[in-house]
Amino acid sequence: MENTSKSFNLIWGAGAIADELGCDRRRAFYLLEKGEIPAKKVGGKWVVRRDELHAFFLKGDAA
Repeated sequence: MENTSKSFNLIWGAGAIADELGCDRRRAFYLLEKGEIPAKKVGGKWVVRRDELHAFFLKGDAA
């Protein structure tokens, strides 16, 4: 059975999302809570697809 996390290339948690964005965890958490990042909360933890996160910032919708 294929590992879903690898096939979707998911980033789990505000800390890992912050690392991906190159910002501090507090800033990432603020953006997540405000809905400014295309992420979802799963089991109390933020998760985002890496490709969707990059595409979101590349298309210029980021604040």
